[in-house]
Amino acid sequence: MKKFGFIIVLLVVSSGLLYAQSRRIINIPNISGYQTLKCDLHMHTVFSDGTVWPTVRIEEAWNEGLDAISITDHIEYRPHSIDVVADHNRSYDLAKPLADQSDILLIKGAEITRSMPPGHFNALFITNANLLELDDVQDAVKEARDQGAFLMWNHPCWDAQQPDSVLWWDEHSYFFENDMLHGIEVYNWEFCPEALDWANEKMLTMLGNSDVHGPMDVNDGHRPLTLVFAKSRTIGGIKEALFDGRTAVYFDNTIVGRSEFLEPLFFQSLEFKKTPLKLKNKESKVVKITNNSDVDYELELVQPGVGFDAPETITLKAHHVSALSLSGNSDEVANSGSLDVYYRVNNLLTGVDDPLVVTFTFRNN
Repeated sequence: MKKFGFIIVLLVVSSGLLYAQSRRIINIPNISGYQTLKCDLHMHTVFSDGTVWPTVRIEEAWNEGLDAISITDHIEYRPHSIDVVADHNRSYDLAKPLADQSDILLIKGAEITRSMPPGHFNALFITNANLLELDDVQDAVKEARDQGAFLMWNHPCWDAQQPDSVLWWDEHSYFFENDMLHGIEVYNWEFCPEALDWANEKMLTMLGNSDVHGPMDVNDGHRPLTLVFAKSRTIGGIKEALFDGRTAVYFDNTIVGRSEFLEPLFFQSLEFKKTPLKLKNKESKVVKITNNSDVDYELELVQPGVGFDAPETITLKAHHVSALSLSGNSDEVANSGSLDVYYRVNNLLTGVDDPLVVTFTFRNN
């Protein structure tokens, strides 16, 4: 008993030290009409095959600057069940008070864990995880749907389940056609190009999550995140946005999503003066562009300017001011009311081989 008591005290003290750390700010801007919420919607605790207590997931999320998480412990796979005896709702119940105290939005979820096909599905916004413990996978997924769940296919590129080729199975068509498949993980510690293709083809919501099992260890970088463009910073706001497909996937120095969200996100990150350049032939003007986001935007020129030259490549470094130099190469530039510069942003992807193309328009006269 003394040893058990010491372990409990150690857990409490360690937890307090973790939570006392300063909170990071993730600098990804809001876009018009929406708040950009930083979310991780796939993770585990000791109540399935994870190695941490549920409250640790809240502390990690707070320290890293997240807005929302979902603890999605496995329904069918619980290797610690001899020592950790509880029902499938327990991890949520334990984490919820600290989440409320920390202003972390905790979405009730679970992972329906089956072999391929159909593989693993996360069910978010459920009301009772215990009711998902059913023998037939179709019955389990249907029960989640009937609870109002948003359902996503986890890590379709995971080679443990699809070692030779990544396939969309008849079972996935069944779930998709019967309102039981709404999203797909485009990134789960690896980029899955097939998932991005299916998301675009079938208008599935794109997600990127950590699927973390042990303690989250993020030093210089950040965990994979789903950026949710929500009308409000609430669980209801996230749910509405997920069902409407308003997300992007943020991993490493890359964001994947639809152009309708990536383009405003890109330009909301930047500041530059709108005063006329008054560029003439054989002259150069410099536009100073401030990037307030955490992303180094990697730009490559799409086509030459009309009457002027622009850099073939330029990186708009995060939290830096970058100089974009434009040089007149003909007399006609002096009569141009505006100068349009077309760049592809190589680390903002709308498709597997489709970087976002943006247009800078600078006043000239």
